[in-house]
Amino acid sequence: MTREMHLGLFLLGTGSHVAGWRYPGAVDSFQDMAALRRIAETAERGRFDMIFMGDNLYAEPAAHPSYTLRLEPLTMLSALASTTTHIGLGATVATTYSDPFTVARAFASLDHISGGRAAWNAVTGASPAAAPNFGKLHPNHAERYAIAREFLQVVKGLWDCWADDAVVADRESGRYIDSAKVRPLNHDGPHFRVKGPVNIGRSPQGHPVVLQAGGSEPGHALAAETADVVFSVVQDIEEAKAQYASFKGRLPALGRRPEDVTILPGVMPVVGRTDKEAFEKLAVLQDYVDGGNARQLLSDRFGRDMSAYDLDGPIPDIPLPDTYHSFATVMLSKARREGMTLRDIYNLIAAARGHWVLCGSAENVANTLERWFTERAADGFNVMPPYFHEGFEDFVDLVVPILQERGLFRRNYAGMTLRSNLGISRPPRV
Repeated sequence: MTREMHLGLFLLGTGSHVAGWRYPGAVDSFQDMAALRRIAETAERGRFDMIFMGDNLYAEPAAHPSYTLRLEPLTMLSALASTTTHIGLGATVATTYSDPFTVARAFASLDHISGGRAAWNAVTGASPAAAPNFGKLHPNHAERYAIAREFLQVVKGLWDCWADDAVVADRESGRYIDSAKVRPLNHDGPHFRVKGPVNIGRSPQGHPVVLQAGGSEPGHALAAETADVVFSVVQDIEEAKAQYASFKGRLPALGRRPEDVTILPGVMPVVGRTDKEAFEKLAVLQDYVDGGNARQLLSDRFGRDMSAYDLDGPIPDIPLPDTYHSFATVMLSKARREGMTLRDIYNLIAAARGHWVLCGSAENVANTLERWFTERAADGFNVMPPYFHEGFEDFVDLVVPILQERGLFRRNYAGMTLRSNLGISRPPRV
């Protein structure tokens, strides 16, 4: 089959730009279901593979508005399942602050509710600020990934406790469940003891799609073992191509094909009918950014107090944090390569929290996405609109038709499940 680009929508109700909500006419709440329904309908009209929601487990009033005030992802996506028909619905749940039985039930439920469109973004939970809300200490990086690996093993095992045909519902005999086709899990590991089975039948997709976004070496290793879709943080096409090739190269040794995992770099497209119009939009957004938050944003991303450093001075020699590995690695590499200052990094982080910002006419945006796709720097993109609705509708109405005309992106959905639209197989029961 011809290789096809995939598109996900990274949904933050106030936009991915930290000041997107201030743009004239923009949505200014991540708790407005009418706005969220319109966004979902736009994404489905644009034939996007999925809507993806990150999550935050603590409230910091000075942080990005959509991380401080938001609806709980699974609850919100369950509501959107009733107003959409084809688009995938992905939510983040952290393995550090959850339990496998609850996660297995919740995502199997979303898969049944949506008719096979659920996806779980399995993250470790990078920020220690969440720990006090759960009465826990934040584990170190290595321990978080050890927990995550076992957590995923347990969840997938629980999804396989039921055979596809375990529910008989034979009215004549009165037999409802074939007990021979339901089994316990009986997992007893270093972090979890779970008997099972989970009390919900096998989901329409067999397993809901598993998403991952870890950028460290343990993150890449876990994603290669377990993920169907990987979100990446990139700024440079050559680095992205190297990262893409390296990750795909891991898969055969694990019994997986390169096409079994879809890699979607995050990109914030600022689209205009001309380059001038697009850059004017970006300038408006950047003018809204409060410089007083610069050091706080930098401190959050680099995992250390940045108040002692000169924003207009050279990049200091700081170690990689135990939190946002991929963001810090990409941003520090770009900064040193291009001779940037901390203020330059701050401007990029403020624009898209460290993700790639692509600004230009619809034609030029499409050209760039095509190059990244055809040169195998990506299998598609996790689109992060700077604001809603115009900032997203510009992409859907101006860029998507160009990609479709070039034969790079679908005009119609391939099927009714997220797996069918991603082109990945339904896993057999193990």
